Amino acid sequence: MAVYTTIDNPELYFQVKAYSGNGTAIGSGGQAITLDGSENMQPDMVYVKRRDHTNAGQIHDAVRGATKFLPMDGSTDAQETNSETLTAFNSDGFTVGSHNGVNNASGTYVAWCWKESATAGFDILTFEGNSTDDTDISHNLSAIPHWMVVCNFDAAKDRCVYHHKNTSAPETDLLVWNTNAATTDTNDRWSDEAPTSSVFTVGDSSQLNASGNTSIAYLWSEKQGFSKFGSYTGNGNDNGVYVHLGFRPSWFMCKRTDSANTWNIMDNKRDPHNEVTLHLSADDPHADETSTSDSDFDFCANGIKIREGNNGCNGSGATYIYIAFAEAPFVNSKGVPANAR
Repeated sequence: MAVYTTIDNPELYFQVKAYSGNGTAIGSGGQAITLDGSENMQPDMVYVKRRDHTNAGQIHDAVRGATKFLPMDGSTDAQETNSETLTAFNSDGFTVGSHNGVNNASGTYVAWCWKESATAGFDILTFEGNSTDDTDISHNLSAIPHWMVVCNFDAAKDRCVYHHKNTSAPETDLLVWNTNAATTDTNDRWSDEAPTSSVFTVGDSSQLNASGNTSIAYLWSEKQGFSKFGSYTGNGNDNGVYVHLGFRPSWFMCKRTDSANTWNIMDNKRDPHNEVTLHLSADDPHADETSTSDSDFDFCANGIKIREGNNGCNGSGATYIYIAFAEAPFVNSKGVPANAR
Protein backbone atom coordinates (compact mmCIF):
# COMPACT_ATOMS: atom_id res chain seq x y z
CA MET A 1 0.00 0.00 0.00
CA ALA A 2 1.28 3.47 -0.83
CA VAL A 3 2.25 5.67 2.10
CA TYR A 4 0.07 8.78 1.92
CA THR A 5 1.16 10.49 5.13
CA THR A 6 3.03 9.87 8.37
CA ILE A 7 0.85 12.45 10.17
CA ASP A 8 -2.72 11.21 10.43
CA ASN A 9 -3.82 14.06 12.72
CA PRO A 10 -2.34 17.43 11.66
CA GLU A 11 -3.91 19.05 14.73
CA LEU A 12 -1.04 17.63 16.80
CA TYR A 13 1.28 20.08 15.04
CA PHE A 14 -0.78 22.95 13.61
CA GLN A 15 -4.10 24.55 14.56
CA VAL A 16 -6.05 27.71 13.80
CA LYS A 17 -8.02 29.39 16.56
CA ALA A 18 -10.55 32.21 16.13
CA TYR A 19 -11.50 33.94 19.38
CA SER A 20 -13.00 37.09 20.88
CA GLY A 21 -11.15 39.32 23.30
CA ASN A 22 -12.39 40.12 26.80
CA GLY A 23 -9.83 42.71 27.91
CA THR A 24 -8.86 40.81 31.06
CA ALA A 25 -5.45 41.86 32.38
CA ILE A 26 -2.87 39.35 33.57
CA GLY A 27 -3.28 40.61 37.11
CA SER A 28 -6.85 39.33 36.91
CA GLY A 29 -5.85 36.06 35.30
CA GLY A 30 -5.82 37.10 31.66
CA GLN A 31 -7.76 35.04 29.13
CA ALA A 32 -6.82 31.42 28.48
CA ILE A 33 -7.36 30.50 24.84
CA THR A 34 -8.05 26.80 24.29
CA LEU A 35 -7.45 25.28 20.87
CA ASP A 36 -10.36 23.51 19.20
CA GLY A 37 -8.64 20.39 17.89
CA SER A 38 -9.48 16.83 18.87
CA GLU A 39 -5.98 16.51 20.36
CA ASN A 40 -4.20 18.77 22.83
CA MET A 41 -1.37 20.79 21.32
CA GLN A 42 1.00 23.06 23.23
CA PRO A 43 2.16 25.56 20.61
CA ASP A 44 5.74 26.76 20.26
CA MET A 45 4.92 29.56 17.81
CA VAL A 46 1.77 31.67 17.72
CA TYR A 47 1.04 34.34 15.11
CA VAL A 48 -1.91 36.43 16.34
CA LYS A 49 -3.80 38.91 14.18
CA ARG A 50 -6.67 41.17 15.13
CA ARG A 51 -9.53 40.80 12.66
CA ASP A 52 -11.61 43.91 13.33
CA HIS A 53 -8.88 46.55 13.57
CA THR A 54 -5.56 47.57 12.08
CA ASN A 55 -3.42 46.49 15.04
CA ALA A 56 -0.21 44.87 13.80
CA GLY A 57 -0.04 41.11 14.18
CA GLN A 58 2.41 39.55 16.60
CA ILE A 59 4.64 36.47 16.43
CA HIS A 60 5.45 34.84 19.76
CA ASP A 61 7.58 31.72 20.25
CA ALA A 62 8.79 29.50 23.04
CA VAL A 63 12.46 29.99 22.15
CA ARG A 64 12.51 33.74 22.89
CA GLY A 65 9.85 33.48 25.60
CA ALA A 66 6.10 34.05 25.45
CA THR A 67 6.01 37.77 26.35
CA LYS A 68 8.50 38.70 23.62
CA PHE A 69 7.03 39.29 20.18
CA LEU A 70 7.93 40.48 16.71
CA PRO A 71 5.47 43.04 15.32
CA MET A 72 4.26 41.92 11.89
CA ASP A 73 2.02 43.11 9.04
CA GLY A 74 4.34 45.66 7.47
CA SER A 75 6.40 46.39 10.56
CA THR A 76 10.18 46.10 10.67
CA ASP A 77 10.33 46.98 14.36
CA ALA A 78 12.66 45.16 16.71
CA GLN A 79 11.37 42.65 19.23
CA GLU A 80 9.12 44.02 21.96
CA THR A 81 8.42 42.70 25.44
CA ASN A 82 5.05 43.26 27.07
CA SER A 83 3.56 41.41 30.03
CA GLU A 84 0.02 42.03 28.72
CA THR A 85 0.45 40.26 25.40
CA LEU A 86 0.71 36.49 25.07
CA THR A 87 2.12 35.41 28.42
CA ALA A 88 2.18 31.59 28.42
CA PHE A 89 2.06 28.57 26.14
CA ASN A 90 -0.35 26.11 27.73
CA SER A 91 -0.89 22.38 27.26
CA ASP A 92 -3.69 23.09 24.79
CA GLY A 93 -3.41 26.75 23.87
CA PHE A 94 -2.05 29.97 25.32
CA THR A 95 -2.86 32.83 27.70
CA VAL A 96 -3.21 36.48 26.72
CA GLY A 97 -3.34 39.71 28.71
CA SER A 98 -5.15 42.95 27.93
CA HIS A 99 -2.95 44.20 25.06
CA ASN A 100 -5.06 45.47 22.13
CA GLY A 101 -3.10 43.29 19.73
CA VAL A 102 -4.26 40.07 21.42
CA ASN A 103 -7.20 40.71 23.78
CA ASN A 104 -9.13 43.97 23.40
CA ALA A 105 -12.53 43.69 25.10
CA SER A 106 -14.37 44.24 21.82
CA GLY A 107 -11.78 42.70 19.51
CA THR A 108 -11.93 39.60 17.35
CA TYR A 109 -8.76 37.62 16.64
CA VAL A 110 -7.28 34.67 14.83
CA ALA A 111 -4.21 32.76 16.02
CA TRP A 112 -2.15 30.44 13.83
CA CYS A 113 -0.32 27.98 16.05
CA TRP A 114 2.58 25.64 15.28
CA LYS A 115 4.23 22.89 17.34
CA GLU A 116 8.00 22.62 16.91
CA SER A 117 8.79 19.08 15.77
CA ALA A 118 11.13 17.44 13.31
CA THR A 119 8.32 14.95 12.61
CA ALA A 120 6.18 17.82 11.33
CA GLY A 121 9.14 19.57 9.71
CA PHE A 122 9.33 22.68 11.91
CA ASP A 123 12.34 24.08 13.74
CA ILE A 124 12.91 27.34 15.65
CA LEU A 125 16.40 28.60 16.46
CA THR A 126 18.36 31.74 17.23
CA PHE A 127 21.86 32.70 16.14
CA GLU A 128 24.30 35.53 16.83
CA GLY A 129 25.21 37.74 13.89
CA ASN A 130 28.82 38.09 12.74
CA SER A 131 28.55 40.23 9.56
CA THR A 132 30.43 37.49 7.71
CA ASP A 133 29.43 36.17 4.31
CA ASP A 134 28.83 32.46 3.80
CA THR A 135 28.04 31.70 7.45
CA ASP A 136 26.47 28.28 8.04
CA ILE A 137 23.75 27.99 10.70
CA SER A 138 22.95 24.52 12.00
CA HIS A 139 19.34 23.39 12.32
CA ASN A 140 17.53 20.33 13.69
CA LEU A 141 15.15 19.33 10.91
CA SER A 142 17.26 16.46 9.54
CA ALA A 143 15.65 17.49 6.25
CA ILE A 144 16.12 20.31 3.75
CA PRO A 145 14.15 23.46 4.70
CA HIS A 146 11.68 24.51 2.02
CA TRP A 147 10.37 27.70 3.67
CA MET A 148 12.40 29.91 6.01
CA VAL A 149 11.62 33.21 7.75
CA VAL A 150 14.66 34.83 9.37
CA CYS A 151 14.37 38.01 11.45
CA ASN A 152 16.95 40.15 13.24
CA PHE A 153 15.02 40.87 16.43
CA ASP A 154 17.47 43.32 18.01
CA ALA A 155 17.03 46.01 15.35
CA ALA A 156 14.43 47.29 12.88
CA LYS A 157 14.96 44.99 9.91
CA ASP A 158 13.08 43.05 7.22
CA ARG A 159 11.42 39.66 7.82
CA CYS A 160 13.55 37.78 5.25
CA VAL A 161 11.89 34.89 3.41
CA TYR A 162 13.37 31.94 1.52
CA HIS A 163 10.99 29.71 -0.45
CA HIS A 164 12.31 26.77 -2.44
CA LYS A 165 9.95 27.45 -5.38
CA ASN A 166 10.47 31.21 -5.48
CA THR A 167 12.56 30.96 -8.67
CA SER A 168 14.61 28.29 -10.41
CA ALA A 169 17.52 29.31 -8.16
CA PRO A 170 15.79 30.42 -4.94
CA GLU A 171 19.02 30.65 -2.94
CA THR A 172 19.94 33.69 -5.07
CA ASP A 173 16.65 35.49 -4.43
CA LEU A 174 14.65 37.10 -1.65
CA LEU A 175 11.12 37.86 -0.59
CA VAL A 176 10.29 39.87 2.52
CA TRP A 177 7.27 39.15 4.69
CA ASN A 178 6.84 42.79 5.75
CA THR A 179 6.21 44.25 2.26
CA ASN A 180 4.36 43.29 -0.91
CA ALA A 181 7.53 43.61 -3.00
CA ALA A 182 8.26 41.23 -5.85
CA THR A 183 11.17 38.80 -5.70
CA THR A 184 14.57 40.48 -5.79
CA ASP A 185 17.96 39.04 -6.68
CA THR A 186 20.45 39.38 -3.84
CA ASN A 187 23.52 37.45 -2.70
CA ASP A 188 23.91 38.95 0.78
CA ARG A 189 21.01 37.10 2.49
CA TRP A 190 21.53 33.42 1.60
CA SER A 191 25.03 33.76 0.09
CA ASP A 192 23.67 32.05 -3.03
CA GLU A 193 23.85 28.77 -1.08
CA ALA A 194 20.89 26.40 -0.97
CA PRO A 195 20.01 25.05 2.50
CA THR A 196 20.87 21.44 3.33
CA SER A 197 19.51 18.84 5.74
CA SER A 198 21.86 20.16 8.45
CA VAL A 199 22.54 23.88 7.75
CA PHE A 200 21.27 26.99 6.03
CA THR A 201 23.61 29.77 4.97
CA VAL A 202 23.40 33.52 5.55
CA GLY A 203 25.33 36.35 3.99
CA ASP A 204 26.81 39.49 5.50
CA SER A 205 23.63 41.59 5.32
CA SER A 206 22.78 43.50 8.49
CA GLN A 207 19.17 42.54 7.83
CA LEU A 208 19.74 39.10 9.34
CA ASN A 209 23.44 38.76 10.25
CA ALA A 210 24.61 41.98 11.91
CA SER A 211 27.41 41.71 14.45
CA GLY A 212 26.10 42.21 17.96
CA ASN A 213 22.52 41.34 16.95
CA THR A 214 20.57 38.11 17.40
CA SER A 215 18.22 36.66 14.80
CA ILE A 216 15.36 34.19 15.06
CA ALA A 217 14.85 31.62 12.30
CA TYR A 218 11.66 29.68 11.61
CA LEU A 219 12.32 26.73 9.29
CA TRP A 220 9.83 24.36 7.68
CA SER A 221 10.40 21.25 5.61
CA GLU A 222 7.57 19.85 3.50
CA LYS A 223 5.83 16.75 4.88
CA GLN A 224 3.52 14.71 2.69
CA GLY A 225 -0.09 14.98 3.79
CA PHE A 226 0.68 17.79 6.27
CA SER A 227 2.44 20.72 4.56
CA LYS A 228 3.16 21.91 1.06
CA PHE A 229 5.34 24.77 -0.18
CA GLY A 230 4.89 25.14 -3.92
CA SER A 231 4.21 27.44 -6.85
CA TYR A 232 1.66 27.92 -9.60
CA THR A 233 0.87 30.16 -12.56
CA GLY A 234 -2.40 32.10 -12.60
CA ASN A 235 -4.88 31.98 -15.47
CA GLY A 236 -6.76 35.26 -14.87
CA ASN A 237 -10.09 33.41 -15.01
CA ASP A 238 -12.95 33.11 -12.51
CA ASN A 239 -12.68 29.38 -13.19
CA GLY A 240 -9.25 29.59 -11.63
CA VAL A 241 -6.39 27.19 -11.29
CA TYR A 242 -6.51 24.13 -9.08
CA VAL A 243 -3.53 23.61 -6.76
CA HIS A 244 -3.03 20.01 -5.61
CA LEU A 245 -1.83 19.76 -2.00
CA GLY A 246 -2.51 16.16 -1.01
CA PHE A 247 -4.64 17.30 1.94
CA ARG A 248 -7.65 19.39 2.95
CA PRO A 249 -6.06 22.69 3.99
CA SER A 250 -6.55 24.54 7.23
CA TRP A 251 -4.27 27.46 6.25
CA PHE A 252 -3.18 28.78 2.88
CA MET A 253 -0.94 31.75 2.09
CA CYS A 254 0.03 32.89 -1.39
CA LYS A 255 2.23 35.66 -2.77
CA ARG A 256 2.69 36.90 -6.32
CA THR A 257 6.43 36.88 -6.99
CA ASP A 258 6.78 38.70 -10.32
CA SER A 259 5.19 41.97 -9.19
CA ALA A 260 4.18 43.79 -6.02
CA ASN A 261 1.14 42.08 -4.49
CA THR A 262 0.19 41.30 -0.92
CA TRP A 263 0.76 38.09 1.07
CA ASN A 264 -2.81 36.72 1.26
CA ILE A 265 -3.70 34.43 4.17
CA MET A 266 -6.87 32.31 4.33
CA ASP A 267 -7.88 29.70 6.92
CA ASN A 268 -10.59 27.22 7.86
CA LYS A 269 -11.81 28.92 11.06
CA ARG A 270 -12.59 32.40 9.75
CA ASP A 271 -14.24 30.74 6.73
CA PRO A 272 -15.46 27.30 7.85
CA HIS A 273 -17.41 26.76 4.61
CA ASN A 274 -16.65 27.30 0.93
CA GLU A 275 -16.15 29.75 -0.66
CA VAL A 276 -13.25 31.05 1.40
CA THR A 277 -13.40 34.82 0.94
CA LEU A 278 -11.86 36.41 4.05
CA HIS A 279 -8.20 37.25 3.83
CA LEU A 280 -5.60 38.90 6.02
CA SER A 281 -2.16 40.05 4.93
CA ALA A 282 1.28 39.37 6.37
CA ASP A 283 2.51 42.70 4.97
CA ASP A 284 -0.40 44.98 5.93
CA PRO A 285 -2.27 45.40 9.24
CA HIS A 286 -5.71 45.67 7.65
CA ALA A 287 -8.72 43.99 9.20
CA ASP A 288 -10.46 40.98 7.63
CA GLU A 289 -11.25 41.79 4.00
CA THR A 290 -13.32 40.38 1.19
CA SER A 291 -11.98 42.12 -1.90
CA THR A 292 -11.97 41.68 -5.64
CA SER A 293 -8.29 42.67 -5.60
CA ASP A 294 -7.64 39.21 -4.20
CA SER A 295 -9.09 35.78 -4.79
CA ASP A 296 -11.84 33.55 -3.51
CA PHE A 297 -11.07 29.86 -2.96
CA ASP A 298 -12.63 26.51 -2.30
CA PHE A 299 -10.78 24.39 0.25
CA CYS A 300 -11.08 20.89 -1.24
CA ALA A 301 -10.29 17.43 0.14
CA ASN A 302 -6.92 17.40 -1.63
CA GLY A 303 -6.12 21.01 -2.53
CA ILE A 304 -7.51 24.45 -3.34
CA LYS A 305 -9.55 25.73 -6.26
CA ILE A 306 -9.35 29.44 -7.06
CA ARG A 307 -12.73 30.98 -7.90
CA GLU A 308 -11.75 34.47 -9.04
CA GLY A 309 -9.42 35.86 -11.68
CA ASN A 310 -7.36 38.79 -10.44
CA ASN A 311 -3.84 39.81 -9.53
CA GLY A 312 -4.00 38.95 -5.83
CA CYS A 313 -3.82 35.19 -6.37
CA ASN A 314 -4.70 34.45 -10.00
CA GLY A 315 -3.38 37.00 -12.49
CA SER A 316 -3.09 35.75 -16.06
CA GLY A 317 0.42 34.36 -16.55
CA ALA A 318 1.49 35.60 -13.12
CA THR A 319 3.72 33.47 -10.88
CA TYR A 320 2.91 32.70 -7.25
CA ILE A 321 4.40 30.84 -4.34
CA TYR A 322 2.23 29.31 -1.63
CA ILE A 323 2.50 27.83 1.85
CA ALA A 324 -0.19 25.44 3.09
CA PHE A 325 -0.87 23.34 6.18
CA ALA A 326 -3.39 20.54 6.53
CA GLU A 327 -6.61 20.07 8.39
CA ALA A 328 -6.72 16.45 7.25
CA PRO A 329 -4.59 14.37 4.85
CA PHE A 330 -6.32 13.36 1.61
CA VAL A 331 -5.63 9.73 2.53
CA ASN A 332 -4.30 8.74 5.93
CA SER A 333 -1.68 6.08 6.68
CA LYS A 334 -4.41 3.41 6.88
CA GLY A 335 -5.71 4.27 3.40
CA VAL A 336 -8.83 6.10 4.65
CA PRO A 337 -9.72 9.13 2.49
CA ALA A 338 -10.67 12.55 3.87
CA ASN A 339 -14.07 14.13 3.36
CA ALA A 340 -14.52 17.38 1.47
CA ARG A 341 -15.88 20.36 3.39
